[in-house]
Amino acid sequence: MTTAPVHLRPSADADATAIERLYAAAFPQEDLVPLVHALHGLRAGVLSLVAERDRSGPPAGIIGHVAFTTCGVDDTPNAIALLAPLAVAPEAQRAGIGSALVREGFAHLERHGPRYVCVLGDPAYYGRFGFTPERRIAPPYPLPAEWRDAWQGMSLPGAPPTPQGTLAPPAPWRRPALWGP
Repeated sequence: MTTAPVHLRPSADADATAIERLYAAAFPQEDLVPLVHALHGLRAGVLSLVAERDRSGPPAGIIGHVAFTTCGVDDTPNAIALLAPLAVAPEAQRAGIGSALVREGFAHLERHGPRYVCVLGDPAYYGRFGFTPERRIAPPYPLPAEWRDAWQGMSLPGAPPTPQGTLAPPAPWRRPALWGP
């Protein structure tokens, strides 16, 4: 666990290698690096934030990352944001860094983006932010029955009515392996 101060900021091109290393360390059993690389290449429609250790204390570096990808729902473009992936360096987990990144993303979306967010993840973790099982927007691929409640959504303040239909993500998210075990 880290207690050093962290700084949150939008990711930069120079962060790509550090972000890819972060995912390899945080998820050694999953290969999220191709997704992270593809999202970094999209630029438009992807909010990418990093957490880095305060540069005044060694070792400085990126210890967290989150992406929010703007997606359509059926024929409605830019209807929602998909929160994923999210990673925190193993030595920095359980220090509130992931939560800080998610909340910073929400604040940005409230000002500049879709105000409805979906995520495929642990309901116990994401429920803390207000996510509930999503029943109006279907994921782009069928989920295993045991993952039904892991597909979640939530409205940010000022959100228009939630669209209904099937999520239409950009190309990096159109790999069925990202949506199943």
